[in-house]
Amino acid sequence: MMQYNIYITGVGGQGVVKTSIVIGQACIKQGLNVVTSEIHGMSQRGGVVPVEVRIGDVNGPIIKKGGADLLLSFEPLEALRALPKLNENTFAVVNTGEIVPFTASLGISEYLSSDEYLSELKKYLKVVIPVNAEAIAKEVGDSILSNMVILGVGASVPNFPLKKEFIVEAIKESFKPQYVNLNIKAFEKGFEIGEANFK
Repeated sequence: MMQYNIYITGVGGQGVVKTSIVIGQACIKQGLNVVTSEIHGMSQRGGVVPVEVRIGDVNGPIIKKGGADLLLSFEPLEALRALPKLNENTFAVVNTGEIVPFTASLGISEYLSSDEYLSELKKYLKVVIPVNAEAIAKEVGDSILSNMVILGVGASVPNFPLKKEFIVEAIKESFKPQYVNLNIKAFEKGFEIGEANFK
């Protein structure tokens, strides 16, 4: 039976949980079993928000070590922190927009550049797709749409189990009517960019 594991990570306010809801809804529409696990105790304060989404013939919500098929990371440092869940064949879609932790702003910890984090990630993974999601989302209409851009790129990777039309249907049900079209546009734009990577 098919199993597909998606690890989604970012910080509070980036739409990590909303993205997992869209994926979950799309799974239900497509008739696929889906189990999710999320930790967002610090999400209101810009803390780390990891969500694990398991699709298909799965029981528990936790992705085993090295078991992720796809990483959707909304922040470059968080992509590197996700390494224990990844393996060399994991497809990684990483937003290059940096969110500097307050500890780094205070000089307590160090924050490297997006390029440095991506370079480190590429030592472990065969496919890392960097995406300037905020810039693309801004072109579509609003930088807040960056999570749907990342989802669009992720949905284009080889062997992704969800059909595009079910994700679009899920977006229609997951956002207020006035925001639906913009979110679909952001998703479509991401999908288009992702497809170009795999041609």
